Amino acid sequence: MTSARCCLGIAGVMLFATMQSMAEQKYSATGLVLSVNAPDRTLTVSCREIPGYIDAMAMPFSVRDAKALVGLEPGMTIDFSLVVGKDSAYAEDIHVHPFENLELDPGEARRLKLTEKALDEKSDSNNVLRIGQQVPNFVLTDQNRQRVALSQFHGKVVALTFIYTRCPLPNYCIRLSNNLGLLQRRFKEQMGGDLVLFTIVIDPVHDQPEALADYARTWKADARTWHFLSGPVSDIRNLGREFDMDFYPDEALFVHSFHTVVIDRRGRLAANLEGNGFTAQQLGDLVQTVMARPPESP
Repeated sequence: MTSARCCLGIAGVMLFATMQSMAEQKYSATGLVLSVNAPDRTLTVSCREIPGYIDAMAMPFSVRDAKALVGLEPGMTIDFSLVVGKDSAYAEDIHVHPFENLELDPGEARRLKLTEKALDEKSDSNNVLRIGQQVPNFVLTDQNRQRVALSQFHGKVVALTFIYTRCPLPNYCIRLSNNLGLLQRRFKEQMGGDLVLFTIVIDPVHDQPEALADYARTWKADARTWHFLSGPVSDIRNLGREFDMDFYPDEALFVHSFHTVVIDRRGRLAANLEGNGFTAQQLGDLVQTVMARPPESP
């Protein structure tokens, strides 16, 4: 009798496990990390579309082991498995997605290789700002020849990127500028009050205020809330290096790494997105997440 009960018990456990396994579905997902809450074992991700399951959207996910969140920061692109059961869902097998170059032309690939080499040889990597650190104040000149300081926007979120106006590559400066243009459109009502945009040029010799004003008109930029900034090359280079970004001339073009930065209302680095593989929607979701934080949040 005892043996029969034992067999029935084992069979029941096996049947439950089988039913639970059958009820779970696993999907491959990719997204941009918006926030991480280790104590609650959750992260919020702006996901790309998962065909057959969900459209692109921002949503929170739980993890079963808090160790899965170690090293994750806002602005990172991740690949993960989304496990969906009858009553719950969770993320597992989380991996930070490496930056992938979208260039196909061999000459362009050579320039990126030179960039990577230059970044590897930098001696001041310890000065690169980390998430949560205060961004030092800087002062540059905008397209209207007005001096603009980061400090004057305390209490607002600042999104910035680096470009040069003569860049011909659609996947690079044009895409980065378009991302900010879409932010301006998406957050039209919050521009100026909650959000300010900076486009910082890396070729100030050619990108004088007149050229910047022309470039700003291309993107229908509101000069009151979207500043195209220039200044001494040394100042811009030092500023770029704080965000792990560098640049130098190569033939007729500029070689530069690609960083889009979000600074929170207290002037702290909220995110530093490398590359150009994220979407404008994901960047907007990230900015919205940072804007939603109270100014006094840790």
